[in-house]
Amino acid sequence: MSRVDVDFDLCQGHAECEMEAPEWFTVPKGAEAKVRARRGEVPDELIDEVKNAVKFCPARALRLTE
Repeated sequence: MSRVDVDFDLCQGHAECEMEAPEWFTVPKGAEAKVRARRGEVPDELIDEVKNAVKFCPARALRLTE
């Protein structure tokens, strides 16, 4: 199984991750918007959505590790 690492210094709050995988990521609205990701192993049923979130993050703030 895989995990998601978030680089909060790179995150700019674009919320692309939330659009791709809303069950795993949330991005609060406001000036200090930073992604919030669930912790732990990404379940198989969400892995494709999470991979897309990592792929489409414009700030490259997400990384999937195995």
